Amino acid sequence: MNRSAFRFFHPYRVRYSEIDGQGVVYNAHYLTFFDVSIHEYFRALDHERYSDAKRTGCDFHVVKASVEFRQPLHFDDLFAVGVKVARIGRSSITFTLGVFREGEENACATGEVIWAYVDQATRRSVPVTPETRAIVLAAEPKLQD
Repeated sequence: MNRSAFRFFHPYRVRYSEIDGQGVVYNAHYLTFFDVSIHEYFRALDHERYSDAKRTGCDFHVVKASVEFRQPLHFDDLFAVGVKVARIGRSSITFTLGVFREGEENACATGEVIWAYVDQATRRSVPVTPETRAIVLAAEPKLQD
C-alpha cells in the first residue's frame, strides 16, 4: 500500500513513552494512532462524532481492528496515518489505514477498523444516519452506495 491510496493524513511524531524495550513503537499504540486518525478524518469533514452521538443516542462501536506490521517506527520518527473509508454498509463503516514514515511512499504498517452503529440504550445495531452516509460518500467518491 502506498500514499497515493489516501487523501487524508494525520501527522505524528513517535514519543518516548510509545517505544518498548526493543526501541520500536509498542504494537498496541498503532490502534490508538488509528482511533485518533479516524476521529481527525471526521473532524476534517466537519462531522463531530461526539456531539452527534450525544444528540442521537447512537454511536459507533469498534467490532474489528487489525494491524499488519511491515517496518518498525522508532523514537522521534515523523509519520502520518492515512485514512479512507473502504466500505459503508447498512449499519457499519470499514476504514483502511496506512502508516507512512515521513518521506516514504510505502506503508510501514496497515490496518482495518470496522465500526458498527449502535443504539446506546438498546445496544443493538441501527442504520448509519443519512447525514453520516452523505458526508462519507461525498468524501470518498469511489465508494458505491
